[in-house]
Parts: sequence; structure tokens; C-alpha cells
Amino acid sequence: MKPMPMPARWWRLLRHRCFDERDARRLLDEAALDRLQQRIAASEGRHSGEIRVCIEAGLPLAELWRGASVRERAVALFGELGVWDTEFNNGVLIYLLLAEHAIEVVADRGLNRVVPPAHWQQLAERMAAAFHAGQFEAGLMQAIDAVEAPLLRQFPLARGAADVNELPDRPVRV
Repeated sequence: MKPMPMPARWWRLLRHRCFDERDARRLLDEAALDRLQQRIAASEGRHSGEIRVCIEAGLPLAELWRGASVRERAVALFGELGVWDTEFNNGVLIYLLLAEHAIEVVADRGLNRVVPPAHWQQLAERMAAAFHAGQFEAGLMQAIDAVEAPLLRQFPLARGAADVNELPDRPVRV
């Protein structure tokens, strides 16, 4: 007799429990995080926006159990990490969920007013292609550059103005 397939919820739970912090470290070691941090800091020195990168191996059990989507989790982290609370409402979160090979880009309302959703979707697709090729750091570097482009157009720093760094530049693993 053929065993009954596990419900989708249980498969998702199992998949997320198989990923942990070691997987995130394997894909992006401390040296890679240092380089990404430097790229974010350099970018933010040219505009008033804030860029955060967040890598999560698997969703917390409570989120899995309630059936949270990747987008819901990204929006929740957008709030938890304070990306929504920048002076000009121009923060951007680049979120990776390793267990689902998922990418979400969440931009604050100030930026969403002037950047079409298609820009963020194309950014995520390019990142996915780089990740599929095993180029995680390069994919994130390209994503930071793609986030920087509209920030430079819409929120450039005035000549001689100092950058006020409202959020940490270092990518975070949660």
C-alpha cells in the first residue's frame, strides 16, 4: 500500500527545520558580509535612503504554524528592523528566505511612490538567477546597486551634505 502524502503544511515545516544558521553562514561568510556592508555604506553615502539586507534560513515555528507567507515575514522584518522608520520613508529591505529559495524586496512608501513595482520584481528575478548560479554575494551586490539607482535619482544627497546613517549597514542573519 502506498503511503499517503504528507500535507503541504508538514512538508513546509520539515523543509524549514532542515535549514539553520549554518546554511546562511555557508552561503555568506563573515568576509562576504563585510564586503556587502562596505557596499551598502558606500551607496548610502550618496543618497538619503537606507538599505538593509536580511538573510533567514527558515521561518520561526510560530510563523510556519500560522501559515505566514514569505511576503508577510519580509514585511514583519521590515518593521522589526526599523526600515519603515527612516526620515524620508525611503528605506528598502532585501530579504532572503533560504528554506524556500525566496526573495522579497520591501520598499517604504516614499520610494514606492516613485519606483514602479516592476523594478522590484526585476531585481528579485536577477537575484534569483545569480543565486541559482551559486553567486550569492554577487547577486546581493547587484541588488544593492539596483536599489541604489532609484535612490540616487529621487533622494540624492545635496552637495556637501553629510549622510545620516539611520540604520546599521551590516546584513543581518535572523
